[in-house]
Amino acid sequence: MSPLVDNLLSGALAIAAYAVLGMILLIIGFYAIDLATPGKLSAVIKHERNPNATLLASSGLAAVGLIVAASIWSSGGALHEGLLATAVFGLVGIAVQTVAMLIFDLVAGISVRELVKQSDLQPGARLLAVTHLAIGLITAVAVI
Repeated sequence: MSPLVDNLLSGALAIAAYAVLGMILLIIGFYAIDLATPGKLSAVIKHERNPNATLLASSGLAAVGLIVAASIWSSGGALHEGLLATAVFGLVGIAVQTVAMLIFDLVAGISVRELVKQSDLQPGARLLAVTHLAIGLITAVAVI
């Protein structure tokens, strides 16, 4: 095989490996958010069409995406080490986000449980969504 074909194949393999790992981390992130909210999050979003739960889940997943992207960026091209670093930093980021959400709930006096019971989009959900993104960005920059 030519060096070009080798490079293309190894690059395609790396993309696929990072994409699979990223999806796994997003799924773990979704379930971590699910544990921190009342009810089954997918049902609250799908059947109840709750905008607060949707916003919190979406911002949490976007934050996980930032952390995963930063982990990949900082891996320096070494596939095995990069995948390991991405997995570790992604899991740490998910844990930090979940704990920060619970702490912020206590400090700000904004109850995620109460937000998810509301059928209209609440200001507290917007604040927590921005907090999710900020924590994700901070964690992503720490990875880099």
